[in-house]
Amino acid sequence: MRQSRKQERETQTRLLESACEIFAKKGYRDATIAEICERAGANIAAANYYFGDKQTLYSEAWRLSFQRSLKTYPPYRDNQPDVSAEDRLYSRILSILRRIADPESLDFDIMFKELASPTGLLAEVIQETIEPIRQEFFVLLRELLGENASDLQIQLCQMSIRAQCFDLILRERRRNTVTDNPSIRGLSLIDLDIEKLANHICRFSLAGIREIRQEIETGTSNEGKTIPS
Repeated sequence: MRQSRKQERETQTRLLESACEIFAKKGYRDATIAEICERAGANIAAANYYFGDKQTLYSEAWRLSFQRSLKTYPPYRDNQPDVSAEDRLYSRILSILRRIADPESLDFDIMFKELASPTGLLAEVIQETIEPIRQEFFVLLRELLGENASDLQIQLCQMSIRAQCFDLILRERRRNTVTDNPSIRGLSLIDLDIEKLANHICRFSLAGIREIRQEIETGTSNEGKTIPS
């Protein structure tokens, strides 16, 4: 008997949710369609019908995980005129850290598995979903650095801020994977207040941004100069 449209949507959703969990736990190569279907209460024919192949299911699972994570912890939107650029920067940093800290944010687990064993299968969906957010961040940093900032200066600031956030996820995932490794030291999400950490990263970043903006406005630059020891 053919399923109704509602039943088809429910089956498709169960398959995607199951795929999110399995790919987050095992990664692409160790996950199997059979296991995903068993968890979803569906058959392999249904998975093939809705997604065509494992690669498509993988990318769509990451897309769903990312969208849910971002919906749960959204940053201020850049079209809110009453919110300062500094507050919007803090909001973006806090959004990233909250998503990292939440064990339900499966997009980070899937991405960590992808980094550990690259397949290249997420490149297109990541570009499609993250690029608009990256562009919004780029516009925000231009506002903070001033209109005379070069694209390179903005990209370097963007990279520095993201690195401060993502260093923690890499450390935390390694800590969780190899819990008895004494070499994994330093801060843990368990020990940190997320708001305080976001405030530190924001203040630290804004201090650097202000210095770079002053260099731009005065026509001086410390780029390429050796920092005295």
